[in-house]
Amino acid sequence: MLKTFHLFRFGQLLLALLLAMPMNQTWASSHREAPLIANDPLADNTDVYAFRSPDDPNTVTLVANYIPGQLAQGGPNYYSFGTNIRYEIHVDNNAAVPGDEIIYRATFEQTNEDPTTFFNIRLGAQNLKTTYTLSRSTDGGATFQVIVQDGIVPPPNIGARSIEGGAGLGAMSYAQLIEDAIATATTGEKVYCGPVDDPFFVDLGGIFDLGDSPRQMGNNRDGLAGYNVHTIAIQCPLLPSKKTAKA
Repeated sequence: MLKTFHLFRFGQLLLALLLAMPMNQTWASSHREAPLIANDPLADNTDVYAFRSPDDPNTVTLVANYIPGQLAQGGPNYYSFGTNIRYEIHVDNNAAVPGDEIIYRATFEQTNEDPTTFFNIRLGAQNLKTTYTLSRSTDGGATFQVIVQDGIVPPPNIGARSIEGGAGLGAMSYAQLIEDAIATATTGEKVYCGPVDDPFFVDLGGIFDLGDSPRQMGNNRDGLAGYNVHTIAIQCPLLPSKKTAKA
């Protein structure tokens, strides 16, 4: 059975809330500190961001990150989105009216292109290759329309031999793989799903060492440097704010 995880945005900002609904409702977010979601890392939402797109101020970029603490070279069981999870971003542009104006739902599938090896990449094939379907609802979740089919999730950045070498994918660069994986939805949104460097800057050691955050003063450290997350990034039109007139 698919589990559904929701992320909500109110007005033009995104409220970073995660609603997990396997059997009971639980709320959790942000880098594994919630005990229940820590036991389900593929559904663990680390952070959520919403901002005016620098390249197009008429759009907003929504970013939902999952699966904390990834090492790109951490094989042979590499990190990936869960195939039994619905990842959802809910957009509520009018808090005075019940329901969500837009819901984005991403689901993922994996294909073993080369079952003869435990290597993730060999001779242009992936083990396992991940693709996704992105659907959108504009009626509060009553119906969904597929807007991206067979979207590409890039493999982890294992190393130059796997990514650029002739025995691997033979790609121009890993940056080019990322660029090629950006899809344009049938409804106009730009979409990327896949691994990225974790952008959250925090001294986790200090925070959880009895709240020793002052140690960051003059010695700021990125405790997540070198670690990845899996992201769902959607650049969509900026919806006008709606107001309810009262007589």
